[in-house]
Amino acid sequence: MTNTEPAFLWAYDISKTGQINAISEAELHAPIAESSYRWVHLQSDEPDAEQVLSALALPSSVADSLMTLKTRPRVIPLKEGALIFLRGINVNQGADADDMVSLRLWLTPNLIVTARRHNRRVMSVQDTRAMLESGEAPVGTAELLIALLTRLADRIHDKLEEIDEQLGQYEIADSLNKQDRQQLAMLRRQTANIRRHLAPQRDALDTLIRLPNLIHDTLLFELRDQADRMTRYVEDLDLARERSIVLQDELRNQIADQQGIRMYLLSMITAIFLPLSFLTGVFGMNVAGLPGTETPDAFNTLMMSMGGIAVVMLIAMLWKRWL
Repeated sequence: MTNTEPAFLWAYDISKTGQINAISEAELHAPIAESSYRWVHLQSDEPDAEQVLSALALPSSVADSLMTLKTRPRVIPLKEGALIFLRGINVNQGADADDMVSLRLWLTPNLIVTARRHNRRVMSVQDTRAMLESGEAPVGTAELLIALLTRLADRIHDKLEEIDEQLGQYEIADSLNKQDRQQLAMLRRQTANIRRHLAPQRDALDTLIRLPNLIHDTLLFELRDQADRMTRYVEDLDLARERSIVLQDELRNQIADQQGIRMYLLSMITAIFLPLSFLTGVFGMNVAGLPGTETPDAFNTLMMSMGGIAVVMLIAMLWKRWL
């Protein structure tokens, strides 16, 4: 089925006094007022995405980068601005949280372009748009970027809190069933996948700090705070991974102990019945001269002897504390 949704999602002209004006796709050609900046959000994998980007007069290399299908977190400083690729928690319906959604940004002093893929909404962008519509408008593109980063980190924090809570429940549980073991393995996979994107995202924010032409000195503290949050989240994911490994090792030890106890009991039972099996084998031979074949009480005597041997062996094992 052909995708026919428009690439253009929304755009705002935001003045330094906090006034917000929504603009249409046809108005993207209009110049940006000197006391304002523009925020454009689009779906970069739609057929008309190139047309929307051309209306913004972006360099061809920037437009191609915004439309690329696969990205990893990084920052690419250019003469006109900076390309920023970020990742956020995937909270779209039916999606795995560890299948993190990508957010592509083009940042200049008076323009910020954010792009996502079809059906992969970045809820942190939605949160920032809601903030704008409530009247809390950042005064510049760098401030808007900080707001986006803050909400990305908030979503990541919520997911890590959920992982931590689940691990805590498993750690205090008396025993884990098969479903718990599967869930624990899924948590370990999630932490590994999320960390795979957050580690380079931390490095990307460190690179962003070193771009004074785009990030004012007054914002460096907030930007460093977001970079520090990413560092903490990476450390939390490392700890969560270690905790899940410890839980899985403990689970394997429990299973091994249970199997060892069962095998030990089977060995003791086998030891008790070994002499009895020997006697039944000897007296079960169909050869001439077997004692007791002509004696009516021979069977009762043999059974009583076997029972006595079993009792003696059981007492001996208990005395030796083998059982």
